[in-house]
Amino acid sequence: MHPETLNRPPCTARTFVRRSLSERLRAAIIALADGHGKVAGHSEKSWASITFAGTRHSLQLVFEGCDAVEAGERMIAALPDHEFTIPRQLVADATIIAVESTLLPAPEMTVSCQLLLLEDV
Repeated sequence: MHPETLNRPPCTARTFVRRSLSERLRAAIIALADGHGKVAGHSEKSWASITFAGTRHSLQLVFEGCDAVEAGERMIAALPDHEFTIPRQLVADATIIAVESTLLPAPEMTVSCQLLLLEDV
């Protein structure tokens, strides 16, 4: 055995963590908001029609501070027509359900939205 290999740590297998569909969707929404906002709630429910299957997602996002609120407003405007790139999924519908804003003690906005994702196989 070569002396250099005696001090080398053992090889470890690479661990690949596969993100779930929900995690991918949350990341895509935050990216649409320029990295601002926090996901305060996320639920999903199976959905199917005669020809399609998928999931309906309800998200609540909180934007705190002037910059975050402005990014949230841009996200609100862009969401309905945004072309998402989520592997093996098609966003068939994206709707803003509610928006709540406060100015004091600091600007804050809470956005509720729903998205219908269809399996694209």
